[in-house]
Amino acid sequence: MNTKCLTRTRRLMLGTLLATTALTGATAWAQSNYPNRPLTVISPFSAGGDADLAARNFAAAAQRALGQAVVVVNKTGASGVIGSAQVVAAAPDGYTLLLARTGSQAIMPAVQPTATKYKWDDYTFIGMLELNPYGCMVNAKSPYKSFDDLVQAIRTKGKTMNFGTAGVLTTNDMGPRELFRLLKLTDQAPTQIPYKGTGEATQSLLAGETDFSCGSMGSFLSHIKAGTLRALMVTTAERMANLPEVPTARELGFAGMERIVGWSAVMGPPRLPADVRDKLAAMLKTIAADPAWLAGTAMTGSLPYVRSADETREYVQGQYQLYRTLGEQLGIIDGKM
Repeated sequence: MNTKCLTRTRRLMLGTLLATTALTGATAWAQSNYPNRPLTVISPFSAGGDADLAARNFAAAAQRALGQAVVVVNKTGASGVIGSAQVVAAAPDGYTLLLARTGSQAIMPAVQPTATKYKWDDYTFIGMLELNPYGCMVNAKSPYKSFDDLVQAIRTKGKTMNFGTAGVLTTNDMGPRELFRLLKLTDQAPTQIPYKGTGEATQSLLAGETDFSCGSMGSFLSHIKAGTLRALMVTTAERMANLPEVPTARELGFAGMERIVGWSAVMGPPRLPADVRDKLAAMLKTIAADPAWLAGTAMTGSLPYVRSADETREYVQGQYQLYRTLGEQLGIIDGKM
């Protein structure tokens, strides 16, 4: 190689090195100042449901902790898949986060792996937020005064009954499926009416359009307190302090229903930078002691359950495996329902 070529090559190498250094420096600066603009939290279910309530309570607390606006955007459809897939595809900069839920992050990947656009572990795990006590309820004007009344009606009326859900293969759906399995029902199980979210499913129950509904108690609690809905059963190990008159599944002879519980977690796109992830993890620790967040969580009947990224990954994996097994028992893997 002659001297001119060698000089030109060195200049090109130097230029590339300087450009790379500048880019790296700019990226490091941006991350070290994270967050310096508003964040978006994707809630994959509709407004008014338990996922939306959890997302908005989290967003308000995150805004206080981070000093930046945190906006909740409801991206509904396909049992939470549309919103969840959007976060997987988002830029890994920490400005788009997911309010992760049982249905969209554990049930769908476990039961419909060929249709879901992501795997349960495609995300950057940031932390758990809360657990949502689960139960079944009817309209206050319903003739079913107890869980036994409802069970007897299900046994005798079968498909002529219906139940509302936040979509196929959500906890609203899987809880009744587990109940029907325990009752040894086959093709005579009640008919599911899927909605875009728990809010709509709750409204259908209030309007008398559905016979019963099961789900996380947050969406139903205010209506139960107002006397417009009647809770018949909860899956918690002990009776809920704010609903002491409602028996547990174990008391009623359906201990298998205890496996069904709702939860919320915070996740980000894959390959989130370590320093951004650490900043968000520190934010969760702050939220865990935030009186307003704790009060909001209690108001929805949920239980604070803030956990580390590693603990969250382990918990979600356990939930995924639970619903994979349940899906196999029910014969509904890959949507064969």
